[in-house]
Amino acid sequence: MAPHNGLMHGTEYKVEGSNVELIGSDIDHRVKYVSAATEPAWNNGVVGVQPGLFVWRIEDFQVVPVSQSKIGIFYDGDSYIVLHSYKLGNSEKRLLGHEIYFWLGSHTSQDEAGTAAYKTVELDEFLQGTASQNREVQASPSLGFLNLFPQRITIRHGGVATGFTHVEETVEERAKAARKTMLLRVFKQPGVRSGQGIIVHEVEPVPSSLDDDDVFVLDAAGSDAVYVWQGRNCSPMEKAKAAEVAQDLLTPAHKDGVQVLAQDEGRSGVVVRLLEEAAGSQKPPAEATSSYRSARPVSQRQTVADAPKKTLWRLSDASGQLSFSLEREGSNAQLADFDTNDVFLWDDAGRMVWVWEGLGASGGERAQWLRVAQAYVQRLGAQAGLRELPPMGKVREGYESNAFLLSLQA
Repeated sequence: MAPHNGLMHGTEYKVEGSNVELIGSDIDHRVKYVSAATEPAWNNGVVGVQPGLFVWRIEDFQVVPVSQSKIGIFYDGDSYIVLHSYKLGNSEKRLLGHEIYFWLGSHTSQDEAGTAAYKTVELDEFLQGTASQNREVQASPSLGFLNLFPQRITIRHGGVATGFTHVEETVEERAKAARKTMLLRVFKQPGVRSGQGIIVHEVEPVPSSLDDDDVFVLDAAGSDAVYVWQGRNCSPMEKAKAAEVAQDLLTPAHKDGVQVLAQDEGRSGVVVRLLEEAAGSQKPPAEATSSYRSARPVSQRQTVADAPKKTLWRLSDASGQLSFSLEREGSNAQLADFDTNDVFLWDDAGRMVWVWEGLGASGGERAQWLRVAQAYVQRLGAQAGLRELPPMGKVREGYESNAFLLSLQA
C-alpha cells in the first residue's frame, strides 16, 4: 500500500448530495459484490461484545482496521468508520450502546465515501439495528465526535489509493515527500468538554497560515530542529498539546531537538523565514509581522440569526401515502412526543438533525428516512444561509444515544 506522504489530492469531495444517489448505483452494486457474506472487520470476537473505540479506514472497498496507536489520526483523502461502544447503565448483563460515525475527508473519493456509508449501515445491522448513525465532515465535525478523542484529533494531508483511481508514487516523489516541510496548526475547538477538543491540522506551510490565537508546529525540510511557534493569544492547553506533537515528530536528524518560540520574541522570525524558503520566496529574509490572521481549517458549527426554530417532524404512511408533517415548533421535544409507529425528524435549531425510528415504523418509512432527511438538510442550509450543512444522525427507539437525549434538553 502506498504511503500517505506525497499522494496528490483529488478533487475536493462535495458531501452535500452524497450517499443518497449511491443507493442502487454502480458503486452500490460493486460494494455488495466485494462485500463478503460475513464482514471480517466486524467478526473479530470484540466488536459488539466489548466497550471501546474502534476505527476502520476504507481501502479498495475493504474495511481495514486502524491500529490502536493510530486512532485519532485521519487523512483528508480517506473515508473512515468509527464505532464507539459503551456500557449502558449499571446492568449486570453488560449491555452495550453503540454510536457509529462515518468520517469523510474533504478530498476523499466518491467510491470511498459510498463504501463508508454502505458499510455503516452494514455495521448497524451487525449490531442488530441498535446503533446511532452519524455522518461527519472534515471541515465541520460535531462536538460528539470530537469528544471521542480525549487527547487530540489529527488531520493530515494524503490518503490511500482508491478502488477506482489508483495513485502511484515514483521514486522521486517518495524522496521529495521525505524532505517536505510540514506545518501543523494546534487549536481547541470551542464547546468541547473541558480538557478535550484539541485539533492538530496540517496546513499550507506558508507564513499566511499563522494566526495569533493558535500554536503551530513546524518541521522544515533539512532543519535540525522542530519549531513550536506560540501565538500571543494561544491557551496553555494548546501550548501543552503542541509540545507533545513536536516531541512525536523528533527524529535523529533533529540534532537541536524542539525549539519553542513565542510570537513576540524577536527570534520567532526564524519560523517565518523557514516558511518563506519552503514556499520558494525570493524575497530577502523577513521579520515576524505584528499580527497574523487566518481562518481555521475546521469551523465551529453555528446557527445564524435567521436559522429556523427547533422543530419536530413526522414521517408516516399510515394514511396510505407517505407524508411529512410538522408536529412541534419552537420548543424542546420530549421522548413522549415520538410515536413508535412512525419515523420522526428532530431539528435542533440547525445544530444537528436527528432521525428517530420507531420500533413499529413501516418498511416504507424506514426505507425513505435517508432521502427525506438529506433533502431536509439541503433545504435548511439554503434557506438559513448556513455555512456548513448541519450534521445528521439516526437513532432507534429504545437505543437513543446520549447526544440525542442531550439535544432534547438543550
